[in-house]
Amino acid sequence: QVQLVESGGGLVQAGGSLRLSCTASGRTFSMYRMGWFRQAPGKEREFVATISRSGGSTDYAGSVKGRFTISRDNAKNTVYLQMASLESEDTAIYYCAAGAVFSTARLSATAYDYWGQGAQVTVSP
Repeated sequence: QVQLVESGGGLVQAGGSLRLSCTASGRTFSMYRMGWFRQAPGKEREFVATISRSGGSTDYAGSVKGRFTISRDNAKNTVYLQMASLESEDTAIYYCAAGAVFSTARLSATAYDYWGQGAQVTVSP
């Protein structure tokens, strides 16, 4: 089991950058695949990015690829989402998630067992 705590959300102007952090409890962080999802007002939750347990493999949604970077520091039990060139369409609540078991559906929320509380990211025009 793991508890996830997010930080780093806030308000930023279009074109700016933010870095979200998600810190996990426990001593088995490296055993979890980590992901970021977001939910915009009036929209369904969508996949943003994911990173393998070792950090050696990443995947991104097409809408953020080239602008966002997911990374992890297993020694700190933390996963990051560096967001650059932010657009108003990026406004959403961002959730980090941990997947405890292997799944080929790594881009799906069903692959993740634990979720953070969410961090609001608001991008102003």
